[in-house]
Amino acid sequence: MFSKIFKNIGIIESVGDGIINILGLQNASNGEMVEILFAYLRDNKFRTQKALILNLGPKWVSAVCLASDNLVKPGQFVLLTNELISIPVGDSLLGRVVNPIGEPIDNKGDILTEERNNIERRAPSIIARSSVNVPLETGIKVVDSLVPIGHGQRELIIGDSKTGKTSIAIDAILNQLGKDTICIYVAIGQKRSSVARIHKLLEDKGSMHYSIIVAATASDAASLQYIAPYSGCAMAEYFMSKGLRVLIVYDDLSKHAVSYRQLSLLLRRPPGREGFPGDVFYLHSRLLERAANLADNKGSITALPIIETIQGDVSAYIPTNVISITDGQIFLESELFTRGIRPAVSPGLSVSRVGSAAQNKVLKKMAGSLKLELAQFREVEDFTKLGFVLDDVTKRLVDRGEKLTKLLVQNRSEPIDISEQTIFLYAALNGFLDEIPLNLINIYEKELYKFIRNTIFYEPLKIILRENLEIDIINYILENFKISFIANKDLFIKLI
Repeated sequence: MFSKIFKNIGIIESVGDGIINILGLQNASNGEMVEILFAYLRDNKFRTQKALILNLGPKWVSAVCLASDNLVKPGQFVLLTNELISIPVGDSLLGRVVNPIGEPIDNKGDILTEERNNIERRAPSIIARSSVNVPLETGIKVVDSLVPIGHGQRELIIGDSKTGKTSIAIDAILNQLGKDTICIYVAIGQKRSSVARIHKLLEDKGSMHYSIIVAATASDAASLQYIAPYSGCAMAEYFMSKGLRVLIVYDDLSKHAVSYRQLSLLLRRPPGREGFPGDVFYLHSRLLERAANLADNKGSITALPIIETIQGDVSAYIPTNVISITDGQIFLESELFTRGIRPAVSPGLSVSRVGSAAQNKVLKKMAGSLKLELAQFREVEDFTKLGFVLDDVTKRLVDRGEKLTKLLVQNRSEPIDISEQTIFLYAALNGFLDEIPLNLINIYEKELYKFIRNTIFYEPLKIILRENLEIDIINYILENFKISFIANKDLFIKLI
């Protein structure tokens, strides 16, 4: 009789650093939720606290607390729930900031939903998937033209600290305003002030109504940081099951791997390379494989995982793992960032393995020329620094390359419509910027956008340029703008 009871009830043997060792629980499963019973000291009523089983032994199990372990003591009873860890999902989560177990942390009241999803789910099968064929427009010129992303893709954003990785992801979310894409931002190990700043930015830009923020901050337990990306993915899968497109950002998976390493070492699992456990590759592969473009337009999840490198070392353990799982990477260079080229995307090291198949048709025609001219510029750029005398052809190549590099610079939180990008890139690649000084490129761009938006056929033009490169219309716009801009060039120089 006693052994039957202890199949579903256990007693805490020891507790420390958020790890609980429990005797009994012979029916326990890995990843199952348990409830710790303890009497609350103020009113002697029983309270419960949730924990997650991660280790199974012959006579004991180990679990991690999903909250503070201050009130957890040896000798307390633990009950099996016979449920895997799940979180609330539904439309009521839109516009909210929640923790990884679905509890609101934005002081806006309870989340009213009865639907729940397990945070660990099997990825869609190969048969259920379709090729990536619809572009996800980020509004960032260098990304949309050189490293395009498609719905259902997994594109890694990688670079050193403070090089603008989060900015690229947030700009992509801002650019989904007015589109049928749900956005989920998962903050793992970030400062609370950083999460609050992103929340305020999304609210100020009117983008919070189609977004969810899942926050496991640096002050939260390692267990919450560990489950955060899986919780965000479970929310995304709910919307994908409704036939919607979802963009999910994991910021960042480096801190996620560190939190898992912390838990694994405390659970006394054998360490491997850099102290990480042997299943750290599976940690991220089972997460990122859940991003997919489902067949027959049944929805998609596009994942933008972020990885932080140290001094640009992409050969470290976690960066190489995630690079091998994803469908390409946007590599950010510290040198470009310090030179003021922002976003600091390296055109040579960044690649999109499937996005070009879904790239905007018009932009795709010009992307080849842009890549070629930037590559030629990079080959001769070092000669200009050495002070060599250059021939006229090389001078023209350097001048063109500097202007192309300058035109890819873009302010944060200012995504640009794909039709405006098309006209500006066409101007750069077809000689319209040859007479414009380098220090006037950014002013030329801003004035061009104002000119385009004031034309009577702006809205029809946006529709046309998504399908066809109407050279006559673009030339007509650029010739008329050129007259007015050159006439005011002296004024712009004085303003500078």
